[in-house]
Amino acid sequence: MSLPAWTRAHGSPLFAAAIRTTPAEFDVAEELGFEFDGEGEHDYLYVEKTATNTEWLSRQLAQFADVPAKDVGYSGLKDRHAVTRQWFSVPRWNSPSWDDVEIEGVSILDIQRHSKKLRRGAHKANRFRIVMRGELPPNAELEHRLALIRKLGVPNYFGEQRFGRGGGNIELANSWAAGKRLPRHKRSIAISSARSFLFNEQLHARVEEGSWNQIQTGDVASLEGSRSVFDVEQVDDTLRKRCAELDIHPAGLLWGDGAASEEAPPGHDTWLRALSKARVKAAYRSLRLRVMDFEWQLGDEALTLRFGLSRGAFATSVLREISNITDTG
Repeated sequence: MSLPAWTRAHGSPLFAAAIRTTPAEFDVAEELGFEFDGEGEHDYLYVEKTATNTEWLSRQLAQFADVPAKDVGYSGLKDRHAVTRQWFSVPRWNSPSWDDVEIEGVSILDIQRHSKKLRRGAHKANRFRIVMRGELPPNAELEHRLALIRKLGVPNYFGEQRFGRGGGNIELANSWAAGKRLPRHKRSIAISSARSFLFNEQLHARVEEGSWNQIQTGDVASLEGSRSVFDVEQVDDTLRKRCAELDIHPAGLLWGDGAASEEAPPGHDTWLRALSKARVKAAYRSLRLRVMDFEWQLGDEALTLRFGLSRGAFATSVLREISNITDTG
């Protein structure tokens, strides 16, 4: 299934760009956002990996430490075709000697100790360095677009990778909603894909009407840097100012049990009923994504970007506002 061409906020793509031409040109570093307590039964390993799958590496670390794979923790899945740095927690029950680890493409950069296992979604942000290769447009045009992104942010779309190759996860969501029994991990993918698609459709409508970055009466607003939300009963100058400063953002629904079905994009009643029946809890996600510490460098047919994004955000949501992307990874 081909995905819809969800509307861009800042205009048509300026050029065609290839990314991940080498792993080193897509660099990601994870920031946890909490302090280690220095005691307890878990070693925290800050690992740099090149062209390596997160889940595969977690199993290798479990094998080395002689612990069950389920007891190794990590906060998020990082891109395989990239150079990434992220934290893993491993029980230290058998006193593993981490200096002796030899895994191709993997280096342990730091070791800390903490009392709790690292849970999914525990990190605060990711830092990116991405090289986009292609025939660049005139400098002034490109600089203007990049400055808009730094000032205004971008629509917080879920990236195409959420929907699988060729949109295959959407078909999985259709099968699940129609009553097909799926293994637990595939059921989770189906639910996530359905909710993400509905969110993107909602965000697309707000981009179309030009309100994706504006607080409106009746909105739910989200606080920058947190998952906290509040109802907007009336828009005043204070809220407008906070929104303009990217301190608060309009939020969109992640559909689930208790969400009003009449607010959903039309044509997805089967998904809505299935999400409610499965007791998937409704939640909110910011419609706008702030691009933190956004910097760029223009080179010979290459644009290098450096920026940070809060957890759950997709770097491709930034890149698509600049170019048509070909992911060569």
